[in-house]
Amino acid sequence: MLALIQRVIEAKVTVDGETVGEIGPGLLALVGIQPGDGTAQVARMRERLLGYRVFDDEAGRMNQSLLQSGGGLLLVSQFTLVADTSSGMRPGFSTAAAPVEAERIFGELVAACREILPAGVETGRFGAHMVVSLANDGPATFLLQA
Repeated sequence: MLALIQRVIEAKVTVDGETVGEIGPGLLALVGIQPGDGTAQVARMRERLLGYRVFDDEAGRMNQSLLQSGGGLLLVSQFTLVADTSSGMRPGFSTAAAPVEAERIFGELVAACREILPAGVETGRFGAHMVVSLANDGPATFLLQA
């Protein structure tokens, strides 16, 4: 499981012109599910998403986690994140989990994050064509692996 996280001032996801997920300050996480991902990866990614220290403390250093900052979390499933781009001029998607499996694992991640951050977790819509808008704060972007 991979997550490309971006510290944001705000972020939202729209599907067919309707906003389906939106946060103010916090993290936008584009999440790619790989074959074999399961409960262990969900637990580790939750730990990393909520605990990774990318928010400024009172001294202006990246030393606070999402939990400490009080920000929101916008989770967006993105199978292209785990594409095989090692050769050729077109991505391959055999490195992404099958849609049914990926949807189940992504749902587990959402539920796991909501256990700790009940009011602050928003999502896109799995399998839909989504438009993701964001204002990256920093910019600060990191690739996490579970």
